Amino acid sequence: MNAAPQIRIPATYMRGGTSKGVFFRLQDLPDSAQQPGPARDRLLQRVVGSPDPYGKQIDGMGGATSSTSKAVILSASSRPDHEVDYLFGQVSIDSAFVDWSGNCGNLSAAVGPFAIGNGLLPAERIPQDGICTVRIWQANIGKTIVAHVPITGGQVQETGDFELDGVTFPAAEVQLEFLDPADEGEGEGGTTMFPTGRLVDELEVPGVGTFKATLINAGIPTVFVNASDIGYTGTELQDAINGDAQALARFEAIRAWGAVKMGLIKEIGEAAKRQHTPKVAFVAPPADYVASSGKAVRAADVDLLVRALSMGKLHHAMMGTAAVAIGTAAAIPGTLVNLAAGGGERNAVRFGHPSGTLRVGAEAMRADGQWQVTKAVMSRSARVLMEGWVRVPGDSF
Repeated sequence: MNAAPQIRIPATYMRGGTSKGVFFRLQDLPDSAQQPGPARDRLLQRVVGSPDPYGKQIDGMGGATSSTSKAVILSASSRPDHEVDYLFGQVSIDSAFVDWSGNCGNLSAAVGPFAIGNGLLPAERIPQDGICTVRIWQANIGKTIVAHVPITGGQVQETGDFELDGVTFPAAEVQLEFLDPADEGEGEGGTTMFPTGRLVDELEVPGVGTFKATLINAGIPTVFVNASDIGYTGTELQDAINGDAQALARFEAIRAWGAVKMGLIKEIGEAAKRQHTPKVAFVAPPADYVASSGKAVRAADVDLLVRALSMGKLHHAMMGTAAVAIGTAAAIPGTLVNLAAGGGERNAVRFGHPSGTLRVGAEAMRADGQWQVTKAVMSRSARVLMEGWVRVPGDSF
């Protein structure tokens, strides 16, 4: 039997926010994977252990959840006023594809630290002590992210006392600014941020029902519905949703028909190959509940409740890009998110999610009859978990 030897590729396994992923420098990938295409996709699938019909990713670096089946490719940026180009791949767990249609807001927190530690920034840009500002070009969506990374003794400071619900241990705070987070829509209205041209739509989902929905392209395309309209309270944890196959099927139908309404896909069957976007989330006014850690969250501690699904499952906390969508929608009077938070004008919102709470700010303004958001801001943390090489069979890509 002729057996292909394993090859090894320099890589770093990092946590960013409430996600984990395998990080690569573009220059370290095999030649055939240094450009988009089947070879790159197959390589990343093999690294994380997909496709896996068992749904466990035992033979790879993935953790068998949407939060842990991720890969990042970074390179020095050729764009003016940017240091790093950042490409994110959401690797399907049980199917043979990588979704490149959106960003990961959580792993965005790890991009600056990785870039600093792996020679993608000029040495003169890194202070001995203080904050290193890294301008990141998010290549999936064509947007700028500014990361403010703490530096101590010329090195990235990873430890600290910043606590992030959904992450067990405290770490150093990394502040992120998502500049001009809204996308151009391609739906009925073709307008910036709101692809139908409306803050609230009637979304008809055959076999499920018709619901009020806010369809927004900010951070990541997201379909927001009211929890009460679909039979929920907004206090649900993962087990209440993820163990219910019928509920997951309904959410996928809402997501798929929302994608059609937003112009992201042309017909419903395309949704199966576009799992990463859009997201679907449900919102509710504040209420008391107990987070997955056992921590009590009081209604008085939050402005609203939000639960979101990622890759077909209720997320254990909140996707960073969805948090940008939440902050943006909350800042615009009349959206379902804004109304759940009590309505009116606001430039920041604290929402409850299954693991606790999160605060996100957004600056919104109305110009020429259209809503514009200049930036959304939130804090995350990041840490190197392991660095060295990943190994894959040489004939796997």
